[in-house]
Amino acid sequence: SYAGIMVSIVVSSVGAGLIEVLISPIVDLLPAESKASAMSLLHAFYCWGQVAVVAVSTLVLTVIGHGKWYILPILWAIVPLGNSVFFKFVPIPDPVPEEEGGSLGKLVLTKTFMLSAYLMLAAAMSEVSMSQWASYFAERGLGIPKVMGDLLGPCLFAVCMGTGRTLYGIFGAKLKLARALTSCALICTVGYLLASLVPNPAVSLAGCALIGLGVSLMWPGTLSFASAAIPGGGTKLFSLLALSGDIGCSLGPWLTGIISDAATSSGLADQMASIFGIGVEQAALKIGLLLIVVFPITAVIAVRLLSKHTKEQH
Repeated sequence: SYAGIMVSIVVSSVGAGLIEVLISPIVDLLPAESKASAMSLLHAFYCWGQVAVVAVSTLVLTVIGHGKWYILPILWAIVPLGNSVFFKFVPIPDPVPEEEGGSLGKLVLTKTFMLSAYLMLAAAMSEVSMSQWASYFAERGLGIPKVMGDLLGPCLFAVCMGTGRTLYGIFGAKLKLARALTSCALICTVGYLLASLVPNPAVSLAGCALIGLGVSLMWPGTLSFASAAIPGGGTKLFSLLALSGDIGCSLGPWLTGIISDAATSSGLADQMASIFGIGVEQAALKIGLLLIVVFPITAVIAVRLLSKHTKEQH
């Protein structure tokens, strides 16, 4: 039933949220020449996991039929079950004592944290707004079946995002994090403009892929930037930043849908559809995604302010 699906989503989301909050500070505590590179490489595996889920799920549903979709979550349950065993053997470094990081209230009120929290919010909204709508975007834009839409939409998006994180994980020690974050936010901005304003379906899909590359460093890079700027923040810092990111993950796709519906009801989507020679639904989605471009643009400003404030502190 629907209630059962909702309960399972809530329970699995709590587990996934705890893993996110715990693994990032563990990796940040590991001795490494470039903590930002290590963090980026860690989050690259999130992308490769997303690629595997999309590709394998699409293949399995094609074989067994969509009517037997309930077999999929049973199969994917093997992954967290295996992790529960693997974690028993993971050596975990000693964390920074909580008192060194200061009180929660004091941490939240700092300018450095507020800028970092907004950067996480903007990163999440920039990433998930497209990744959640990518399949629909590809299907409506290219007029292809859902199977190909999943592969050319969220799968291609995740491949580009994973590639960006992996490359920074390998070569990131040679780059300045603030400059890399700014470049990624600008790439993301260009991707949203291409996906939203260009009527050609192939170019729009290329914009979708470009967004994946652009957002690749924004989430893990912000975690590393904030960790360096707020010494002793510990698990509290990562928890609050993850919360900001999760709020962005929820708001982004929701806001895109709300704006798209408003564009349809107001007739704006009809006007754009006639100008671009595309369907009304596709035009409405393009309008919704176009307004999300505000967040990568403001992310550039947040990085500059955070960089400047951090230098003033030190």
